[in-house]
Amino acid sequence: MLAAVLFGDVIRSRRDSVAATAWLRTLTADLAEAYPASDVLASFEFTQGDELQGLLVATADPTRAILRAALLPDGSPMRWVVVSGEVDPGRGPATQRSGPAFIAARERLAMAAARRELLAAVSEDPTADALLDVLAPLLGELLADLTKRQREIAWPILVEGLRRSEAAERLQVSRATV
Repeated sequence: MLAAVLFGDVIRSRRDSVAATAWLRTLTADLAEAYPASDVLASFEFTQGDELQGLLVATADPTRAILRAALLPDGSPMRWVVVSGEVDPGRGPATQRSGPAFIAARERLAMAAARRELLAAVSEDPTADALLDVLAPLLGELLADLTKRQREIAWPILVEGLRRSEAAERLQVSRATV
């Protein structure tokens, strides 16, 4: 079955495993509400307090999880890998699932860590993968470099889908600020 596998690894989680676990609990609960049941093949769950795994239908938007994690207040820095590919049929949370896409995600996560990339994505199309190999790490860096204020402004636009004028009104700032 074709699906999108998401791995989100808390960077430097072993320095403060309690905080990493608390953050992943918060993020897991947020993502459970953010994705409609029709988009989720296996619920988001985390392992050993430092890695989140999710399994979405192939047509679901995996960037929703990445944006929410990057923009939620008081979040921990994360490294993300998204792999589109085949997964074994089954039940249970993503941490209990397997298949070629899970293996590819594990391998790509190790590569991303070695390269110090914050975001990596793999599809089943070599041409798209060549482009993703360049653009995904850039997006990860851009998200990581946002200031607290930029995150506050980005949330209503990128996560809630508000227009810039609506976000400006809600945040009580000018549209030019947004």
